[in-house]
Amino acid sequence: MPTSAFSASCTRLADALSSCDAVLVGAGAGLSTSSGLTYDGQRFQRLFGDFAARYGIRDMYEGGFYPFPTPEERWAWWSRHIWYNRYEREVGPAYEAVVRLISNRDYFVLTTNVDHCFQDTGVDIDKDRLFYTQGDYGLWQCSLPCHERTYDNRETVRRMVLDQRDLRVPTELVPRCPVCGREMAMNLRADDSFVEDEGWHAAARRHSAWLDAHASGRVLYLELGVGANTPGIIKYPFWRRVAQNPQAVYAVVNKGEAYVPPELREHSIALDGDIAEALVTVEKELA
Repeated sequence: MPTSAFSASCTRLADALSSCDAVLVGAGAGLSTSSGLTYDGQRFQRLFGDFAARYGIRDMYEGGFYPFPTPEERWAWWSRHIWYNRYEREVGPAYEAVVRLISNRDYFVLTTNVDHCFQDTGVDIDKDRLFYTQGDYGLWQCSLPCHERTYDNRETVRRMVLDQRDLRVPTELVPRCPVCGREMAMNLRADDSFVEDEGWHAAARRHSAWLDAHASGRVLYLELGVGANTPGIIKYPFWRRVAQNPQAVYAVVNKGEAYVPPELREHSIALDGDIAEALVTVEKELA
């Protein structure tokens, strides 16, 4: 996007934020990428170069599906993946900017990201206005699952990272379900075994109630870094709601993927560029 067009779109987004009655943020992987949480390149080599050399894994996403031969090797991978993407990581300027932009408004955040960054920005955010639809790196569940409950994993993950040797964790640290004894699994939506615990359902109800309360009026649907992998969670519902509400505005910020349907162009703002840069620019416009 040319500099002049980028600047003009930032001004339009600032105007939309200042004039809206409510804002629904839809956050995808591009928001984390803009904040420095990349899954490939130098960061991958720095954190997982030994796994890459032994197994031929090319990035963190691929590693999550790799058929490790033993549980000890699998949990060596996952413990390090969890630790550096959920616990021991910086929350970059993109997350900080979006929380500052919405914190004094009637907002809700819907995200497919599982890295818990919104809560860790250091900026006040109402956790009752967040819905993590696809899970959380910080939670485990039974791999069957035999029951609908999730478990915090921080302390065990920390021990796994500290105690792993030769890309293996000690056998006694392989997590087991406290009910049936099966190996635990990540609470990430990959198939129909994903556990939607009571916290998940409570957030889903709050999200649904917020949508019902804002079916009309000047609502800004702000889509940040959402790709085409799961468009049915954020992108398509945003388009449908803007199509149904003539006062609504759809804004998409995404580097290389800022697409707007022709039918919505009169009610849309497209920002093709770095999300952090765009949001910081919008902040300056509103200052």
